[in-house]
Amino acid sequence: MTDKLDQLDDAVAAAAFRRLVRHLRHRTDAQNIDLMGLSGFCRNCLADWIEEAGHLDKAEARETIYGMPQAEWKARYQSEATPAQIARMEESMTKNAPASDAEDALDEALDESFPASDPPSMTDPARG
Repeated sequence: MTDKLDQLDDAVAAAAFRRLVRHLRHRTDAQNIDLMGLSGFCRNCLADWIEEAGHLDKAEARETIYGMPQAEWKARYQSEATPAQIARMEESMTKNAPASDAEDALDEALDESFPASDPPSMTDPARG
């Protein structure tokens, strides 16, 4: 059985990705720590995936996601993380377990078909 995601046209996927990024730029109230606590990824993860795809360096990739230099975004919008937010993020990150053999095979297929969608840094909270 073929996963519908694998059949998604790259142009459609790119348009959806751009809409996600614009949505995150608009929702500056959605803190990265909260995104990590709910989903196990955040703006920094998206930027890291772009960087890992080999098109931009880290600063350029983060500016692409944030719409401004990351330091500027942090100064304007980022609040201090609470102990509860940190605990929720840490718990959430445990769900980003290392990939199984089947997931490894899917990751390899994604590398060949649409590298920007491959999330190799998901299990490394230091990168988020």
